[in-house]
Amino acid sequence: MVQTAVSDALNALSSRFSGQLLQALDAGYEDARRVHNGLIDKRPFLIARCQNAADVVDAVGLAREYDLEVAVRGGGHNVAGRATIDGGLLVDLSLMKGIHVDPAARTARAQGGATWSEYNRETQVHGLASTGGVISTTGVGGLTLGGGLGWLQGRYGLAIDNLRSAQLVLADGRVATASQDENADLFWGVRGGGGNFGIATSLEFNVHPVGPTVTGGLALHPFARAREVLHFYRDTTASVADELTMFAGLIHGPDGSPLSALIAGHCGPLSDGAAAVQLIKAFGPPVMDAIGPMPYSALNQMLDAGFPKGALNYWKSSFLRELSDDAIDTMIDCYSRVPSPMAGIIVEHAHGAMTRIGVSETAFPHRATGYNMLFLTQWKEHADTDACIAWTRESYAAMKPFFGTGRYVNYLDDDEPGDPAVDAYGPNYTRLREVKTKFDPANFFHHNQNIRPF
Repeated sequence: MVQTAVSDALNALSSRFSGQLLQALDAGYEDARRVHNGLIDKRPFLIARCQNAADVVDAVGLAREYDLEVAVRGGGHNVAGRATIDGGLLVDLSLMKGIHVDPAARTARAQGGATWSEYNRETQVHGLASTGGVISTTGVGGLTLGGGLGWLQGRYGLAIDNLRSAQLVLADGRVATASQDENADLFWGVRGGGGNFGIATSLEFNVHPVGPTVTGGLALHPFARAREVLHFYRDTTASVADELTMFAGLIHGPDGSPLSALIAGHCGPLSDGAAAVQLIKAFGPPVMDAIGPMPYSALNQMLDAGFPKGALNYWKSSFLRELSDDAIDTMIDCYSRVPSPMAGIIVEHAHGAMTRIGVSETAFPHRATGYNMLFLTQWKEHADTDACIAWTRESYAAMKPFFGTGRYVNYLDDDEPGDPAVDAYGPNYTRLREVKTKFDPANFFHHNQNIRPF
């Protein structure tokens, strides 16, 4: 009876729905259900491929009426697979790619399905940008709602620090604007609180003069020198300009050889950028030096090839107390046993503008200068899954003595013990629960890194 009622409701909805309503036997369903992480293999009962906020409202209404669990997909990059669902309703925003830039006001608005490559393409027409992901195929909405690390974070803060407003479809079907002047408590919550409060159909950002040419790239060194490279990275990041963002990594090259990497992006004038990266270029010598002038959009795309859609992924991440000698030695020891050449250990440096915002000013609480470490494990064959997951878990356990407090919500996988939201939000967790209780008291949006209402 329920299935018949849903079918009747879908027939009625299809007459006004602007996008697509896909079920398992429909053309396009198999492709639409896939997300970036090939390890995720879920089959929604219905995929609502929305084209506008009205479609999202109707999808939410259908889910509420027939008690369907809901997942929300923007770019589909969430490593834990929360951008899809088994048996429920997938609200797919990937057709909603509208982007409007106002160069005079220095603002840009993107719909919830836009990716950072699409966003950067539009903003760079005007020589403008705001902090976005380091992988350009990542969705604007998902990355931003979780905080939003990126190449401009030292100069302009995180993605959420550039957010002016967001339009959301709430659990009761209302469309609400969240900004400093309207629903300010909701605006505080969406700046780091993920998709817990509603579906973001559009986001408005401040944009800044960046590029179109900046300084960036990577320098690769032999794995045998990894200890020297990571010591150099620690020493260099102890004092860097806001305009320079640096990451380090233990990775494999295209020929399968293990390497240590220094990755840099400088968003200031080219003369300043050349001076800032000179120390990096002089260290070594590297086996490859690809640091120099490049389009800002290319900086955001330069790591894309290392994160192909469909690769199997399992990640573990935590902030470090410090990048100590023992922590460096442990990372190197772990990586010496890595089972997949697609796997990497990445160290991200937080500094500058993103650290000058108070812990309680946004839901994202991690505002200290320091380092985040990520075991980013990828592989191709399902036969290697057990070995790759085991290596990640064992390596993560080996690094636990060096962990600080807090974890980045966008990197959490789906098997975290306890309540990972407590670690992700720390002192802001109770206030987030209050916002959740106000805007989603029944926890309708729970297929996420969930913040439970009171």
